Amino acid sequence: MAEKILEVKDLKINFKTDHGVVQAVRGVSFDLERGETLCIVGESGSGKSVTSKAIMGILANNAVVVDGSITYQGENLLEVSEEEFHKIRGHKIGMIFQDPLSSLNPIVRIGKQITEATLINSDKLKQMYEELISKELTAYKNTIAKRNILVAKEKEKYETLRSQKESLLKNKETSGEVKNQIKQEIRDAKALCQSNVAKFNADAKEKLVPLKAALNEKKAFAKTEVAAYKKRITEEHQAKLAYLNEKYQQALAEDNNNVSIQEKKDALSKEYEAELAKAASKEEKQALKKKYVQNLQEYLLTTKSGKLAKEIEDEKIDYVNKLRITRKEAKRKALEIMSEVGIPLPEKRFRQYPFEFSGGMRQRIVIAIALTATPEILICDEPTTALDVTIQAQILELIKKIQRERNIACIFITHDLGVVANMADRVAVMYAGKIVEYGKSEEIFFEPKHPYTWALLSSIPDVDSKERLEAIPGTPPDMIYPPKGDAFALRSKYAMKIDFEHEPPFFKISDTHYAATWLLHPNAPKVEMPKIVSERIKNALAGETLNEPVKEEKKPTTKKSSTAAKASTGTTKKVASKSGGTKTAAKKTASPKNSNKKVKGASLDE
Repeated sequence: MAEKILEVKDLKINFKTDHGVVQAVRGVSFDLERGETLCIVGESGSGKSVTSKAIMGILANNAVVVDGSITYQGENLLEVSEEEFHKIRGHKIGMIFQDPLSSLNPIVRIGKQITEATLINSDKLKQMYEELISKELTAYKNTIAKRNILVAKEKEKYETLRSQKESLLKNKETSGEVKNQIKQEIRDAKALCQSNVAKFNADAKEKLVPLKAALNEKKAFAKTEVAAYKKRITEEHQAKLAYLNEKYQQALAEDNNNVSIQEKKDALSKEYEAELAKAASKEEKQALKKKYVQNLQEYLLTTKSGKLAKEIEDEKIDYVNKLRITRKEAKRKALEIMSEVGIPLPEKRFRQYPFEFSGGMRQRIVIAIALTATPEILICDEPTTALDVTIQAQILELIKKIQRERNIACIFITHDLGVVANMADRVAVMYAGKIVEYGKSEEIFFEPKHPYTWALLSSIPDVDSKERLEAIPGTPPDMIYPPKGDAFALRSKYAMKIDFEHEPPFFKISDTHYAATWLLHPNAPKVEMPKIVSERIKNALAGETLNEPVKEEKKPTTKKSSTAAKASTGTTKKVASKSGGTKTAAKKTASPKNSNKKVKGASLDE
């Protein structure tokens, strides 16, 4: 069983605005396994990016996390302190944003931007100290953070009630007796709020006393450990350096008495003087001098003393690298990552500005920045939106390559089903702040069950389908006033009466496939998927059959197969090349019969 690295459970996020409270995320739950790609797909405003920003801890100031949890390494990220989140954000969980140009500083060279995070965290002794006290510090800080969250929620609860009651007080029709009663309710609510806040503070104080003592004890221990480590490596370095210097002096004396070495040095000197005499310009003389010094240094490095000198220099560098990351080392790592993400001539590009790069190259730079800390989770928030089709394919292939090599778990946010078909192991379809369908990639493309998933698949272009594309009617709902029942009902021609009255639960289709639609209820009328979707599935499966080995008298075909990968970002074989069981199931649901049957307003019992 794969290791579960992240779990989001019943996440609810609101935004306070001048027009009201926007319910952006309404009970989202999913998990992520190490090395897999989860694609979250949906229209703009469905809550995809808000969910990803909550995981990163970068929600806007007017955001309120109403409920839920985001568990990473046993911790709820919604309850950790900002100091603790600083150690996770960028280091353990990285993010690639939509527009690379707005993610980069236009007046700072890209080399500095790539190495910035590395140099900020360059003090290895400080890192060692922080790691030693991290457990105790995290427990202490998180207790304070939890207390602050409880206090903030209690105060918000009181302020909401007070605001509602005061609006009643301003109503001229409210009688004096009722007004007095309302004022008393406000006073009672305030007293209750103050009482609860005092209780939260007292409970936190009781927990903080032993946590503070444990933290101070650990700090003293950590300081001793760091000092002992520094002393040990310094003594080892000095001892090794003294030994190498002694050997170097002996080797140098031997090399100075070595006739062949002197002859080679004289030969190089005479060659330089002869070429210098022929040089006409100052530039030529400078170039010859540079060449002579370089040749002499290269030769001396082959001698016994030269090799020991290089060993001494390496020992000094190694000692410094044990204490901190130098600019030279940070640059070396940056150039290595730039090469890894496919940026040509990294030495030259290192000193260039973002405006000197194309859109695709800028996106590669953003990916390089995200990879400098070697994260365990990479969140890609529509990273190919601003790129043309060819560059999109290159960036997607690059992300897949890096993910395979580093075994990174990836959350891919997109509205493009072609990208989903190319990238996803599992897919979560989001609409109006909720996940409406969730399953493996082949289940979503070959066995879609939710009308919204059908609508998304029906609205993308395909090279084989002859059916007219179906636009999704209407617009997403105003989430200040989220609709009752199924949020997609107002735009769905398959909506029944119950869809406007009750929100559908998740119905289990398989152990890995779930959909929130009343159409899966045993008493619901039988409704087939749209003809355009079923035809695409049939074409994809037929293409697979044609690609299988054939008899000699039949000409082989090279027809590609996929239901959604033939969409706007190109064709992929990933979804179509699945197990036979999946194909059989897909065929059962692919019948175009009654595909356009309109059942809006029908009762569930009909």
